[in-house]
Amino acid sequence: MSKRRKNQRPAEDTPKREKVRDIFVPRPFEGLTDEAEWIALRELVPAASAPLRLTPALVEEYGDRPVTLATVLPMATPAMTKPDGRIFIGLQRHLQSGDVSRDLAEALLCALRTEPGRSVPVPPLPGPGPRLQDVLVDGPLEVTMHDGFEFWLDPGASDDPNVQASLERANAAVYPTVKLSAARAAYWCQVPEKAHVRWVLPDDEDAALDTLARLGAAGTLTLGEQTRFAGMFRAHGRLVPVWDLPAAPPAAEWEEPLAQFAKRYAEALADRTPLDAAGRRARQGLLGRQLTLR
Repeated sequence: MSKRRKNQRPAEDTPKREKVRDIFVPRPFEGLTDEAEWIALRELVPAASAPLRLTPALVEEYGDRPVTLATVLPMATPAMTKPDGRIFIGLQRHLQSGDVSRDLAEALLCALRTEPGRSVPVPPLPGPGPRLQDVLVDGPLEVTMHDGFEFWLDPGASDDPNVQASLERANAAVYPTVKLSAARAAYWCQVPEKAHVRWVLPDDEDAALDTLARLGAAGTLTLGEQTRFAGMFRAHGRLVPVWDLPAAPPAAEWEEPLAQFAKRYAEALADRTPLDAAGRRARQGLLGRQLTLR
C-alpha cells in the first residue's frame, strides 16, 4: 500500500460529525404576547430585567427555579446560574444563530441542566429544538429598568475592587434610558447633545409603513415642535420609528406627545383605503430614510 493510501485510511474511518444547519427566522418572538417588548429589550435597552415563568413540564423536571431575563449579562454571556439556584438569561449576546428564540430557549435549558453556581456551557448553534414559545408561560413582560448592572451581582460582590472596576466600566457605557408608559415598547434615551424616542410598532410591517406614510403625508409624523422624525429601522420583523428630540426636557415631558401620536397612529392604521399619490410619495420617502440599527 502506498504512503498516500495509508495516510488516507484514518480519515476515511473517522466518523463524520453531523453538520448543524442554521435557519434564519425573521420574527423569532412571533406568537409571544409581548413580541414588541422582547424586541425592544434586545435592540434598544441597555440595562433592564424581567422575570420569566417556566412551563409546568419544566417545573416538574427541574423545580420551580427563579428565571430572570436580562438585556445583557457579564461579557455578553448567554446564561448564568447563581449559587442559590437563580438563573439569568441574556438577550444581547455575541454568538447566536439565525433563530434568536431557539438560542434563548437553549440557553435556558442549558442553565437548568447546570449545577447552581457553575458556568453554563451554551452551544453557538443549537440546532432544532424547543423555542421560547415552548419553554415559557407566555404573558406580558414585567420590565424593571436599571441605571447600571448591579442587578447581576450577589450581595457583597461589589466589595471586590476588580468587580467594582469592571462594573464601573460597564455602567459608563449606559446611556440614560426610560421606559415610556404612553405606548408599549416605547423608550426615551439621552445621548450626547440630544435625545430620542424609539417605539417598536406591534403591527405588520406593510401596515405600519402605510400608516406612517399617511401621517407623513398629513404632516403629523413628528412629536411636536423642535422634534424631527429621524427615520426608522427594522428589527425582528417589526418597524421601529425614531424621533430626534432636544436634550434638555426630561423623559416625562414626552409622554403626552407620544400618547397623541399613538392616537393618530391608531386612527391612521384603521384606514384601509389605498394610499393616494401623496401617501405613496411619503412611503417612498420613508423607505429612503431607513436607519442602521444602533
